Amino acid sequence: MFKNYFKIAWRSLKKQPFFTFLNTFGLAIGMAGGLLISLYIYDELSYDKMFADADRIYRIDVDIKFGGDTQKYAVSPAPMADALKNDFSEVELVTRFRTRGSALIRRSNAEANVKEEQTTYVDPTFFEMFGIKLLNGDPKTALTEPNTLILAKTAAEKLFGASNAIGQSLLLNNEETYRVTGVIEDLPQNSFLRDYTIFEAMEGYEDSKIVNWGSNNYQTFIKLIPSANVNDIQEPLRAFLGKYVIPGVQQFMPGITEEQFKAAGNHLIYSTIPLTDIHLHSHLVAEISANNDIQSIYILSFIAIFLIVLASVNFMNLSTAHSLKRAKEVGVRKTLGSNKVDLVRQFLVESGLISFLSLALAFVLALIALPFFNTLANKHISIPFANPVFWMILLGSTIVLGLFSGSYPAFFMSRFMPINALKGGGQKSVGGGKIRNSLVVFQFAISIFLIVSTLVVYQQLKYIQGKDLGFSKDQVLIINDVYTAGAKVASFKEQVKQLGSVKNATLSSFFPTPSSRSNTAFSPEEGATNQENAITMQTWDVDYDYASTMGFKFIAGRDFNKKFGNDSTAIIVNETAVKIMGVSPEEALGKRYTNDLGTENPKYYGIIGVVKDFHFDSLREDIDALSFHLGNEANAMAIKLEAGDFSNTIARIEGIWNTIVPGQPFDYYFMEDSFNDTYQSERRLGNIFIIFTILSLLIACLGLFGLAAFNAEKRVKEIGVRKVLGASVSQISTKLTLDFLKLVGIAILISLPIGWYAMNKWLEDFSYRIDIPWWVFVLAAFLALVISVLTVSYQSIKAAIVNPVKSLRTE
Repeated sequence: MFKNYFKIAWRSLKKQPFFTFLNTFGLAIGMAGGLLISLYIYDELSYDKMFADADRIYRIDVDIKFGGDTQKYAVSPAPMADALKNDFSEVELVTRFRTRGSALIRRSNAEANVKEEQTTYVDPTFFEMFGIKLLNGDPKTALTEPNTLILAKTAAEKLFGASNAIGQSLLLNNEETYRVTGVIEDLPQNSFLRDYTIFEAMEGYEDSKIVNWGSNNYQTFIKLIPSANVNDIQEPLRAFLGKYVIPGVQQFMPGITEEQFKAAGNHLIYSTIPLTDIHLHSHLVAEISANNDIQSIYILSFIAIFLIVLASVNFMNLSTAHSLKRAKEVGVRKTLGSNKVDLVRQFLVESGLISFLSLALAFVLALIALPFFNTLANKHISIPFANPVFWMILLGSTIVLGLFSGSYPAFFMSRFMPINALKGGGQKSVGGGKIRNSLVVFQFAISIFLIVSTLVVYQQLKYIQGKDLGFSKDQVLIINDVYTAGAKVASFKEQVKQLGSVKNATLSSFFPTPSSRSNTAFSPEEGATNQENAITMQTWDVDYDYASTMGFKFIAGRDFNKKFGNDSTAIIVNETAVKIMGVSPEEALGKRYTNDLGTENPKYYGIIGVVKDFHFDSLREDIDALSFHLGNEANAMAIKLEAGDFSNTIARIEGIWNTIVPGQPFDYYFMEDSFNDTYQSERRLGNIFIIFTILSLLIACLGLFGLAAFNAEKRVKEIGVRKVLGASVSQISTKLTLDFLKLVGIAILISLPIGWYAMNKWLEDFSYRIDIPWWVFVLAAFLALVISVLTVSYQSIKAAIVNPVKSLRTE
């Protein structure tokens, strides 16, 4: 029986190639888009699940409010590890990471350095904690001695080629000698350690042994025993404030108690987050790697569902529009004895066949689009051809989609009355107009919502691009790793400043681009031991040319100046710091603060200037309190360039660099590019919205096209009568078009409020955001109307120009 159904279905589809193409193409677009998004979501949800016992691993986070500043950190104090092991029998293992950013590395007998972008100190429990296997070396001893490290396979091959790296000596940053004790496989791209290639022994990092509960610098992970419940350690963790932190800061604030700390409105709360939740649910200060947002997963999930549902709805509308041409076939079948069940099965087999044809086309489209999609999403996704579960899910989904898409057309056509069908009155035998109209409204409501979302995302990005950041980011070149020049770095700066195409240059390790930084608590000279007078600020080491190179605006006081001999004990603060102090910018001048109150002779810094607030983090964040002081340590140099031929200037700077530090990599970037990279996720989201908005509109238009064809065919005699009575082609086509514009109008009324609400929720993630302009909704509605008119007008005009003699000849 099924074989017969299949033969008839295949013949039916071959007889109507245009209808088959429209249905297959519409479903294929939805399926291909759904497939790509599903692979992306699967990859995002799989982060860090490859590690052994990942479900028992947690990270310690801390939420701190102190000195007028509230921050949530992904790092905790160095002694946290020992406290966890001593206080909790539920804790099986503890491992700490202390990230140190990029490093220049070379073999001890080589002259040229190789740059590795991400390096970290790590405890020797690293291997056991995450189940990481060594390709070479002994995991029991690999990280137990100072000045030892392990390399990822790629880094080992880059440095040693095919030679055995074990026991070899390496020089880090031209000063630290390390011995290679292990090599591991490159860590997966869907892990939080994906960018790290060098792991140094924590044993050689002296800061890790200091009991300092006031400094948070270590990513601390715990593995619980199998029978433990993580909820049981939450309250004891909170008690660490009174048990460890308050006693640990007594040297800075003698006599302070936990009650006084809390009474001043402060808090410090330790908590845990599962390892497998970090990538999508954690956006704290000092994350070990860049994370995504669960919100983007929800958005993409909805888009995938919308695409597939739109494609399915499109299939229904096209099938019902085409059904009247098959009314006589249904009438003959019923007359010859076919019952309703047989007809439903026949039509479901046809829809299933179209679904599998669509699946084949969707695969081709997905394979073609995958490289572009990977570039767009910054991923390395591939289709898992060898995974049987993937095929089972895919085939099962295709069958379900075929049944779902074909169910309404199957039951619609199987209800045709034989007498009406054979007389050519199939359209009178059933209704269903409300359902078909509702489907069109649904399709366009989704499409209009996506148009609104796309416009809002791009308006927010445009706002970010054009916002006054409080400094000049344009034409600023950053040279990394200038510390390799040693004592010659000042000479390098002066030689660069002599170039005619260079306006100014400055040395520092801190620039106003989003990066990981730390805060320091400052206490005033008067009332220093009173915690309510403390202020938490970031502290940046800068030189005399920093403010002028960056283009900061002073609202009170002055910049650092070599004419003043005491500027080594001076600081410059921003507006936010002054607001927390509770004084005016002018009143802040001369006030003295210290950040080493616990020492015998604390060093006080006098405020000599106040700069206007500028954005040095993402616009999602509020501006924090900030201070500058003169320092000699600098990892980078910022160069303000004149407008012109940048490539020639960069080549000349590189020539100076190679003269001063031959063999050292010349690594640079433009500050504006770094700023733009901060909003890559928003750009990707905007591009994804554009692509899938176009796809949804295409599918919706196919559905509207189908309904217009159905409507025109159903009303062919009505149109003939109107023409006989004197109606013009324009009048008839206008009437037919207006019927559909009413549906689009309903879709507009439904989708615009939803779009306004949803995008306002998305904008809440930004501290600095746009108010959604009215014209976004007007433009979205206008585009929907124009697209629908263009889609429907073809069928309307085609129906209106038919000779009424042909349409009325059976009457």
